[in-house]
Amino acid sequence: MSAAGDRLQDTARQAALALPHVSHGYPFTPGLDVYKVAGKVFLIVTDDPDEQIITVKCEPEHARAQVRGYASITPGRYLDKRHWISLGPGPGITERLVTDAVEDSYDLVAERLPRRDRPSAR
Repeated sequence: MSAAGDRLQDTARQAALALPHVSHGYPFTPGLDVYKVAGKVFLIVTDDPDEQIITVKCEPEHARAQVRGYASITPGRYLDKRHWISLGPGPGITERLVTDAVEDSYDLVAERLPRRDRPSAR
């Protein structure tokens, strides 16, 4: 079952908040809910009801495959188009896919942190 835009965003928020040492807020603009681990961004959720997307960090090769595989996954909005993807509601965008994308993004960011700043294993 595909995730509608509001469910996609809610699923992403819930997945992010279930991870250790996550903070979030609106550091850039009131319309972008930004999730961080140790001060590093791993998820951006738009609050615009007309543009219900999330943006996550992704390995470049995996990002290209996701963009090719799903019509509603595009190169990352707002960020480096090689390392970030944006997911919107559409065919094949399931709650499991959204949760996996958020968790993968978190893991990518966390593993690149200095050892002293990395959250304990989840």
